[in-house]
Amino acid sequence: MADMWTEPESDPRSYGAPDGELANYREYLGNYRLTLGLKCEGLTPEQLATQSVPPSNLSLLGLVRHMARVEHNWFQRALQGNLDEPRPYGDPDDPDVEFTGAVGTKDCVDDAFEQWRHQLARADEWLAAQTDESMAARIAYNSDGEVASVRDILIHMIEEYARHCGHADLLRECIDGRTGQ
Repeated sequence: MADMWTEPESDPRSYGAPDGELANYREYLGNYRLTLGLKCEGLTPEQLATQSVPPSNLSLLGLVRHMARVEHNWFQRALQGNLDEPRPYGDPDDPDVEFTGAVGTKDCVDDAFEQWRHQLARADEWLAAQTDESMAARIAYNSDGEVASVRDILIHMIEEYARHCGHADLLRECIDGRTGQ
């Protein structure tokens, strides 16, 4: 059972008392990002690409690729207006390519984690320039002119990770029995 949990002294997540709205969002988002990474730790490329029950193509590797795409969509396209920038894992012929293209090879795994970490770094760079006051700012977040506040988008990102970390819990348990965290 001991190998099923990250030891408290080596758990990279923080559970402090963040000061301010933005700090709160950043801590939750950061902890969910770390949780997804922890769910993938110690697995082979084949295990990472193991799909859930048919007909679903859900896998841990697919989730990492998906979250790279989601990070890019919300932080680059929506919040910064980079609508013309190519999206990671975009394929007009396969809208689920982040999942269907998640194959159990070292190259695919390396690319997925590199792309995800790249998008995290870009998002964190943008977040570092924000303030509590900027959370209420309303922006047109897509080419159709739909409007949301920065706060709404950050909460959506937390929600997106929370949902997929739940999927990751179940996927990991099916692979090697590891549960928790």
